[in-house]
Amino acid sequence: MKRKSLIIHLLLLTALPVVAQKLVAEKTTIDVGKTGYEMPVTATFEFRNKSMRRLKISEVRPDCNCTLIEYPKEDIGMGDRFEIKMTYDAKQLGHFDKQAAIISNGTKKPIYIRMKGVVLADYVDLSGSYPIAMGDMNLDRNNLEFDDINKGDYQVQELLIYNNGTRVNQPNLMHLPDYLTAKVTPERLAPGRAGKITVTLNSAKLHDYGLTQTSIYLASNPGDKVRPDHEINVSAVLLPSFANMTAEQRQYAPKLQLSKEQIDIQFDGKSKKTDVIELTNAGHTELNISSLQMFTGGLKISLGKRRLSPGESTKLKVTAFRNELQRVRIRPRILMITNDPAKSKVAIAINAK
Repeated sequence: MKRKSLIIHLLLLTALPVVAQKLVAEKTTIDVGKTGYEMPVTATFEFRNKSMRRLKISEVRPDCNCTLIEYPKEDIGMGDRFEIKMTYDAKQLGHFDKQAAIISNGTKKPIYIRMKGVVLADYVDLSGSYPIAMGDMNLDRNNLEFDDINKGDYQVQELLIYNNGTRVNQPNLMHLPDYLTAKVTPERLAPGRAGKITVTLNSAKLHDYGLTQTSIYLASNPGDKVRPDHEINVSAVLLPSFANMTAEQRQYAPKLQLSKEQIDIQFDGKSKKTDVIELTNAGHTELNISSLQMFTGGLKISLGKRRLSPGESTKLKVTAFRNELQRVRIRPRILMITNDPAKSKVAIAINAK
């Protein structure tokens, strides 16, 4: 009987679900790079509670009083993400390597986080000039806009780059479409040095009038893998040409009038809002709206008619979605391409709060 009872007891134990407490970190070591003397620097560690119960951090214990720790004091729910910030006061020159122990009910043993970097006496903070960090490289921006291009034009823009790492890099752009080329100057960029990437657009290789968008990616060195956080958005607007239109043709051309060319939206706690713009053909021949596009998500648009006879009107209905617009990286706009030589391109700005 005792043996039978023991077997039943073991079977019951194996049938019970095992509720493991897990505190999972995106990364436990962060290299914050360079900073200046008495210029505190912060590393932000991202965690997730992957257990089946609420998590409580009782203490985060740094290895010296030169480090300040910020962590959630309240309970952390199942599946919730949270951050722990570790700030070094930078009151000593040279390399630093600091650790802190996270004590919680999520693990039997403490989890250690580590931040490292170097404090320089002659450090110059370039965060204002190069605010976009992509690995060891910093950029002045992460989007390129080629506006008002006519077929056959070449247009050039520059990305300013800075090597914030500790080794010589050979930065380059990946996933360039056939209408873009790029040249990096200098080709090899030493630590603490700045350079530029010249991006040239060949409009002859753009197929359609209106907006063309793509994503390219910065790599610190040849052979690097594509990383989503190294994305650079590129947009190009190709316009029809009216250079050969005679004065008489211009006189009898269509003429687009809009009730307004900008939409201002106050959500006032609502998840979406709608506005309307009236379009009228005040010219002498038919108006054709050949292209109607959006630069970003977060918008829904509908146009009553794309072809308007002289004197005819239609309505453009625009719905903005608050949560989606909060995530976009470039200015929300609507683009129209028309056969009005005075307004071949109309960009309607969306200002939403």
